[in-house]
Amino acid sequence: MNKKVLSLLLVLTLLFVACGQDTPATEAATEAGTEATVTEAADTEATETQTDDTEEAADDGVAKDFTGRTMNVVATSESYVPLFDKFTEETGAKVEFISMSSGEVISRVKAEGGTPMADLWFGGGLDAFMQAKEDGLLEQTDVPEAADVPAEFKDEEGYWYSKGLTIVGLLVNLDVLEDLGLDEPVNWKDLTDPQYKNEIIMSNPAISGTNYAFVKGMLELFGEEEGWAFFEALNENIPYYSKRGGDPKELTNQGEFAIGIIPADKSAHDLTEESNVKVLFGEEGIPWVPEGVAVFKGGEGADIAQEFINFMLRTDNQEMIAEIDGKDGSQMVKPGVDGFALNVPAEKFVEQDLSTFGTQREAILERFTSMMGDKAQE
Repeated sequence: MNKKVLSLLLVLTLLFVACGQDTPATEAATEAGTEATVTEAADTEATETQTDDTEEAADDGVAKDFTGRTMNVVATSESYVPLFDKFTEETGAKVEFISMSSGEVISRVKAEGGTPMADLWFGGGLDAFMQAKEDGLLEQTDVPEAADVPAEFKDEEGYWYSKGLTIVGLLVNLDVLEDLGLDEPVNWKDLTDPQYKNEIIMSNPAISGTNYAFVKGMLELFGEEEGWAFFEALNENIPYYSKRGGDPKELTNQGEFAIGIIPADKSAHDLTEESNVKVLFGEEGIPWVPEGVAVFKGGEGADIAQEFINFMLRTDNQEMIAEIDGKDGSQMVKPGVDGFALNVPAEKFVEQDLSTFGTQREAILERFTSMMGDKAQE
């Protein structure tokens, strides 16, 4: 073998050995790449942790920001403006109001083919909300603050929640009673006495949640047959059924009627200090109904409305509602809430099956409307 061949074999051998080993430069590059991969993974994990922390913060009661957006609200009264102002301060959402009774809400939404007139429905008898759920007009919601609300004051599927209670009583104008020589009523059935002909005023129960609660409560209290006989006799003493739920209180206080069937709240009791009127409850029992709150299905601000319901059910805001409403119904809806005490004995509340408030509504109102005839105020 000559020298040239030996030299070539030696070169090839050295190259083969070199190819089977990592050089220091190769090792350094590999280590750098590995370190870069670990760093990227750590950054990704940190980002995910930060996102999770942000989501947890939102779930922990941090107010959501709705600045630049508007929530439209159907409410029975504008007395709740301070509550909605507080919501605006916390979330930035602007609030616009539409004043309408609960019965009118259902009629209008149905007439418009289910198109929502607003985002939030705030206040009114629970029967209308139950009916609206059956008609597919409400949005299903998840409200964490409702966790400790008793089952009878919220829909099990999250379509409506209660904000308080309405209890039904009488406002009696003592001056009118004296002028006409009428007796002061004691029982509900006293209202059927012919001496009160044309001297009793109540609102149309198809429009007024309070007066539907009165009708439903009396049917529960007396039973179907005796209850309808009661309303047939009462109808003889009522000249017309007003459209607005607040009319019986106002008209009785003004002396246009001797007796008004009313929601018995602080505003009614306040009248007793200003006028010669008196708030009474029939001795047989006190009709009552939870007041509803719900999100309209398909509203542009449905997410704002859901956030408001959660805000509303906070203890501090339930106490604010109790103060605005001037009654103690909020204590029954949210444990630990203090409110204005009407000192109405709970044992006097009529035993009612709330589950039938909505399911029987149409049948009850159909029969009552037939009985009213042309007495319903347009």
